[in-house]
Amino acid sequence: QGVLAESGGGSVQAGGSLRLSCASSTDHPSHDAMAWVRQAPGMERAGVAGVTSSGRTTYAYSMKGRFPISRDNADNTLYLQMDSLAPEDSAVYYCAAAPSDTTWTSGLRDRRLYTYWGQGTQVTVSS
Repeated sequence: QGVLAESGGGSVQAGGSLRLSCASSTDHPSHDAMAWVRQAPGMERAGVAGVTSSGRTTYAYSMKGRFPISRDNADNTLYLQMDSLAPEDSAVYYCAAAPSDTTWTSGLRDRRLYTYWGQGTQVTVSS
């Protein structure tokens, strides 16, 4: 098991909800900037949302903030609340950790920003 471990994925019907979690065991998890990135079959990875160590959030423009990101520094856990899921949200969702001063000016999906990646958790939404 790596330093980032996602959970909470699964199969739901359209309109359903899932809450993804990512447990972090990096050297300084509360100092890391954290993000969710997803990858659908045959597609490139796409940014979803990010949150700094102080709790400031950034959302991918295409996502329009549909899925709120949050973190609990006491438990070293990152969350993504996904409501009103649609089939196009089906993807593998990855948790990623970046240095604390990350601002995501190059975009949430820029792999160069991240120090650690989780293994991913599958989300499947049926119509």
